[in-house]
Amino acid sequence: MRNGRTLLAGTFATALLLVAGCSSDGSGGGPGAPAKSQEQGPVAKLSITPANGTKKVAPDTGVSVKATDGKVTKLTVADAKGREVRGALGADGTWRPAWPLRPSTAYTVSAQATGTDGKPVTARSTFTTLKPKRVLESGMSPLDGEKVGVGMPVQLLLSQPVTARSDRAAVERSLEVRMSKPVEGAWSWVSDREVQFRPREYWPVGEKVTVVAHLAGLRAGRDVWGTKDRSLTFTVGDEHITKVSNATHEAVVRKNGEVVKTIPVSLGKPGDDSWSGVMIAQEKAAETIMDSATIGKPGEYRIRTKWNVRMTYSGTFFHAAPWSTGAQGNSNVSHGCVNASPANARWFYEFTQRGDIIEVKGTSRKLQFGNGPTPWAKSWDDWLAGSALGKPING
Repeated sequence: MRNGRTLLAGTFATALLLVAGCSSDGSGGGPGAPAKSQEQGPVAKLSITPANGTKKVAPDTGVSVKATDGKVTKLTVADAKGREVRGALGADGTWRPAWPLRPSTAYTVSAQATGTDGKPVTARSTFTTLKPKRVLESGMSPLDGEKVGVGMPVQLLLSQPVTARSDRAAVERSLEVRMSKPVEGAWSWVSDREVQFRPREYWPVGEKVTVVAHLAGLRAGRDVWGTKDRSLTFTVGDEHITKVSNATHEAVVRKNGEVVKTIPVSLGKPGDDSWSGVMIAQEKAAETIMDSATIGKPGEYRIRTKWNVRMTYSGTFFHAAPWSTGAQGNSNVSHGCVNASPANARWFYEFTQRGDIIEVKGTSRKLQFGNGPTPWAKSWDDWLAGSALGKPING
C-alpha cells in the first residue's frame, strides 16, 4: 500500500507541473516562444509648393509644405548663394517671408518632417521668381547720413503711379521706420508717385532715424514689381524755428526755444503776396539766378541772388536783397520772397539746415499742400487721412 500511495503522489505532482507549465501567463506562449512584434507607423511623405523646377513664381507667393503621415518640423528658404531668407512657418503649413522674395531669383526650399514611425524625412524644391514686365524704381530724401531740422519729412518717390488703395497699403507696409527715440508718426500720400512720413509733432532734437524701403518683390500694381530695396539713416540737429511776421516785417529766429536773432525783412508786394503757412528749408544755394519766367512772368526780372534758402517749389526763397534794404523792416516790395540784407541773409544761410521750420504769418495767400515738402500744412487728422493704412506707427 505504501508503495502504491507513493507512486500515485508522484504521478499527481507531475500532472500539476505540466498544468502549471501550460498556463504560465495565459498567452498561449511558453518559455522560448518568439516575442510579439511591435507595429510601426508609415513613413512621412513631404510635398512642397512651388514644385521643383517651377518658374515665374510671384515674389509675394508663400511656400506651402504638406506632410502626410507626419509633421513638418523644419523649413528653410535660401537663395542661390545660400543666404537664408527670414520668414515664419504658419500653422497651416505655409511659410511666408518677412518681406517679399526678390524677382528673377532662384530659391531652394529645404523641408524636414517626422513620420508616425518616428523617423525624419527631408525634401527639397528649387523655384525661380518672375521677371517683372514693369519695374518700380525709387528715390528717397533726406540724404543718407544727413543732419536735418526738426520738420524734415521722409520722402519716397516712385517711378510708377500707385493708385489702388490696396497697392498703396502694400507700399506702406513695406516701409520700415526705426527711431532712437520712438515717437508717433505716419505715412501719407502726396501724389500717386510720392508718399511721405512725418512725426505727429516735430522730431526730437538728437533723434536718429533709419528708414528701409523693402521694395524688392513688392507688387505695386498690375505687372509692376519693385526690384531693389532702399535705405537711409539721418539725424536731427538743433531745433531751428523762424517765424516771419507780415505785420512787423521781422523774422524772429529761435534755436532750441531761445531767440538768437531778429532780422528785418520785406515780403511780397500786393499782387505778389508771400505764402502764409508752415514751410521747411528745402534746399540751399549760395548763389542762383532768379528768373520771373519760372513763375509765368517772362521778362519781368532776371537777377543773380546770394544766400538762398528755398521755402517752396513755386520759387519762394529767403535770400539777400541789397536793393530792398530800405524797405526791410517796414514795407513789402518783393515778388513773394523773404528779402533780407546781405549780412543777415548770409547769417541765416549758414545757420539753416534742411528741414528747419520757417513759418510766415499774416499774408493774404495760404500755403498750398504739395508746394514743396509741406507736411506741416496739414493737421494730424488730415495727414492720417492720406494714409492707405489709416493708422500711425511708432518706431
